[in-house]
Amino acid sequence: MSWDIVLFNSKQKIESVSELDESKLEPIDFGKILENSFDQIKKDENHREIIGTNFTIDFYMHNELVSNTMLNLYGENGLYELIELAKKYNWQIYDSGIDGMIDLENPEKNGFDNHRKYVDQILNRR
Repeated sequence: MSWDIVLFNSKQKIESVSELDESKLEPIDFGKILENSFDQIKKDENHREIIGTNFTIDFYMHNELVSNTMLNLYGENGLYELIELAKKYNWQIYDSGIDGMIDLENPEKNGFDNHRKYVDQILNRR
């Protein structure tokens, strides 16, 4: 399973992308944060592929700071990893699979029933 998601760095709680207030968006270096958050990354010019357990995340590095970035996910576990990063960095996630914003505090509301099990698995391996 693969799909596109968009990470947003915004001071505004985004309820809908169509109601996004661009003046509340804050540019950051998503690529650098993503590279520093995962151990196994394949690099090819400005393309990056994060390789994790049962998932990969493809994205392109930007030459400047940006307030949002698109990623392509392969495997549901990649989304769970991004949800945890989003909580840490106060990002918001638009998921094209559900055509809406993910409720980071209650991702099971978005149909991600396995999220809690996955978080428990991550915490138990540390």
